[in-house]
Amino acid sequence: MNLHEYQAKELFRQAGMPVNPGEVASSPDEVRALAEKYGGTVVVKAQVHSGGRGKAGGVKLADGPDEAAEHAETILGMEISGLVVEELLVSPAEKIATEAYVGVLVDREGQCPVFMVSAEGGVDIEEVAATNPDAVHKLRVDPRYGLMPHQAYWMATRLYDEPALVRQCAKVLSGLYDAFTRNGASMAEVNPLISTEDGQVKAIDAKVSIDGNELFRRPTVEALRDTASEEQGAARAREAGLSFVKLDGSVGCCVNGAGLAMATMDLVKYYGGEPANFLDIGGSSNPDKVVAALEIITADPNVKVILFNIFGGITRCDDVARGIVEAAGRIDIRVPLVIRLTGTNEELAREILADAGFEAVASMDEVVQAAVRVAA
Repeated sequence: MNLHEYQAKELFRQAGMPVNPGEVASSPDEVRALAEKYGGTVVVKAQVHSGGRGKAGGVKLADGPDEAAEHAETILGMEISGLVVEELLVSPAEKIATEAYVGVLVDREGQCPVFMVSAEGGVDIEEVAATNPDAVHKLRVDPRYGLMPHQAYWMATRLYDEPALVRQCAKVLSGLYDAFTRNGASMAEVNPLISTEDGQVKAIDAKVSIDGNELFRRPTVEALRDTASEEQGAARAREAGLSFVKLDGSVGCCVNGAGLAMATMDLVKYYGGEPANFLDIGGSSNPDKVVAALEIITADPNVKVILFNIFGGITRCDDVARGIVEAAGRIDIRVPLVIRLTGTNEELAREILADAGFEAVASMDEVVQAAVRVAA
């Protein structure tokens, strides 16, 4: 679950990190009022779950209330990475002396948190890592002990030479680790972490992603979810109890079981196609899940064919077949369906599908090749 910048900054404040002030507005008049409140130059920032807001025109400096309101008129309603901007964060502009990057994420190979810091902040860290890898310093943290003071100090010396800035930065890094672990995050970063002309270290940006598996025990964090700013297929899938990830291809996949879903996508790629999604309906025999899955897949305009690959164990093939027939009656499915059903009650499932004008095969290779041909 991704957080908006203003939400992530609040978590940073709670962890004792120095964060620049700011408030959220949803109209030009509210932005004007905040600009008057802060005085001087302010920055108006789009609040969407996307990187590259500045490049997309979603971050603007304003020298006064009128200019801030003008920027609000432009940014509100803007679409960034397919997401419509409905809220803006207004903050007083800082007098920046230096910019750095600090972040912590889960190192799944090392099974521990790993910090990445770089004195080259304010740009994509991926770009820095690709063009100047020596500028990115990494530190793995033993979760048994947490971030030790000497480790935070060492990382701070990679970013600053002045002792006063090093001490401040070490505290920021300790606070960032605290915010990361306390809230069940999978990633937390500040880009840029600045030093000001008067020698203050501040986080003027914040990005946090929460591990979805942590949310059941952190209701206050889960309450921060903004479903309107999420990819709608993912939001709908979560409500229906489905595992879904949107991809960029044209073969919509509906499969039972994560392993089979991954194998199906691999086979689609092997035969020259591109999967449009990962969608696992799980082991349930509830036809409503199949209906929900088809509603999600058909909402993607890039899908040219829908591939069902069902291996019936706990999941009964006849229930999946009924779900397909029911969905076909409720949804305007404008793309072909290719279906493979094998396992529990497969003969009954074939009869149900045949009565509704659908055909199913038993071979996984055969059904994937057919889907790729249709999508070509």
